[in-house]
Amino acid sequence: MNTLDYLLHGFGSALIWYNLIFAFVGVLIGTAVGVLPGIGPMSGVALLIPVTASITGGLPPEQAATSAIILLAGVYYGAMYGGSTTSILLNTPGESSSVVTTLDGYQMAKKGRAGSALSIAAIGSFVAGIVTLIALIVLAKPLSTLALKFGPAEYFSLMLLGLGAVSGLAGKSVTKALIMTVCGLLLATIGIDNVSGIGRFTFDIPWLYQGIEFLTIAVGLFALGEVFKTILEKEEEDTQMAKINNLIPSKEELKESAAPIVRGSFLGFFIGILPGAGATLASFFSYILEKKIAKDPSKFGKGAIAGVAAPESANNAASGGAMIPLLTLGIPGSGTTAILMGALMMYNVQPGPLLFEDHPQVAWGLIASMFIGNIMLLILNLPLVKVFAKIIQTPKRYLIPIIIAISIFGVYAVQVSIYDLLLLLACGVIGYFLNKHDYPIAPLVLGLVLGPMVENNLRRALTIFNGDFGPFFTRPISLGFLIMTVLWLAIPVVMKMRGKNVVINEEA
Repeated sequence: MNTLDYLLHGFGSALIWYNLIFAFVGVLIGTAVGVLPGIGPMSGVALLIPVTASITGGLPPEQAATSAIILLAGVYYGAMYGGSTTSILLNTPGESSSVVTTLDGYQMAKKGRAGSALSIAAIGSFVAGIVTLIALIVLAKPLSTLALKFGPAEYFSLMLLGLGAVSGLAGKSVTKALIMTVCGLLLATIGIDNVSGIGRFTFDIPWLYQGIEFLTIAVGLFALGEVFKTILEKEEEDTQMAKINNLIPSKEELKESAAPIVRGSFLGFFIGILPGAGATLASFFSYILEKKIAKDPSKFGKGAIAGVAAPESANNAASGGAMIPLLTLGIPGSGTTAILMGALMMYNVQPGPLLFEDHPQVAWGLIASMFIGNIMLLILNLPLVKVFAKIIQTPKRYLIPIIIAISIFGVYAVQVSIYDLLLLLACGVIGYFLNKHDYPIAPLVLGLVLGPMVENNLRRALTIFNGDFGPFFTRPISLGFLIMTVLWLAIPVVMKMRGKNVVINEEA
């Protein structure tokens, strides 16, 4: 069977009536998750894993996995769009990737052009989704075939690149990001050692023998961390929401946004492929690019339509691009794809080079559902934007108990352990203090997910090479990944030092 045949079979699976419902529910919940500041796609996906387990229980294993991942992926890319609504109407980004949209989106809204901004964001998201899907279809099989040639040395180096990339790009400080990565790797060592069978860092506590569950850590640090921030800092709710008038953009606005949408889609997709880069970086880069090439850069920050079109296209394309390393290499490039990977493994589906051979229904069903989901998003969000705008106005005194309840029930349903609930609350407090002191959380979660894989591949490689580290540096692909890792970490540090030297020289 060729790629087209696989894709047609994928559409056959995605168009089953209950999978259409899963896709619809996923994008609907995802949009609501994106609209509500503080929840985010990571927590949204994490909290819905136990729900998918219960509603797909009666299906055959392969079909249950397909239906569950269709719903969870819908939440992921639905949230990418939803974050733009709050950015434009309230000047409050629902997601970190929508921060850039506030710069021009809210300015457009203040000038009575909120409808145009929201429409362009929806169109840009749709185009980016289609571009990403075409690229995913074209690249998925070749990349998975190439990845089959990887040995443990190549996988170790590739995962090191993933950790280095997210450490080099997350947060304001590379040092803090590296500290968080190491913390994640250390947490990953807790539990029974797979090779020797000896308990590590368990302190004779039976609960710790199973290891630290990434779902508990992720929900605690992200969802409850934001809850504690809201409670302890007593944020005032005095933001005025802009009015939505005409939702149809003018011909001139469509013309001005066409090229930025295309550029943002391609740039976002290629940045999304890079492990750890993510939608936030993609949206920033696309905004900077548009400002650099604009005839009149002074318009940016004052309501330029390109300042909404480019970053919104980029962040949606990046979320689709991040699916490529997850599906073809088994490397989660972000916290959300790490949770999607955990969900697939819960259904005994291992993402990676063999996914397209062993589980074609899951892989191609997901790809086809993303195309259907993008159409649903476009149809849904334009007429329902005023409904989602009402969700934004939910008072925090109602929202906070709901988030706490969903977090607790979600984690307990998966783990069925009181100790995990205590860890969840502890992570919420820790997440608050980490955020307060600008320590990025994503590197910790990625370190926790990738840690066992990094260790297992290192040990397998050293067993094959009789303890010799030489092949890590003599095998071309492995060496290439290691060089890229060093450059990824070193270049920002060197640039920062050069910047400081320039300032010192100027002062002298």
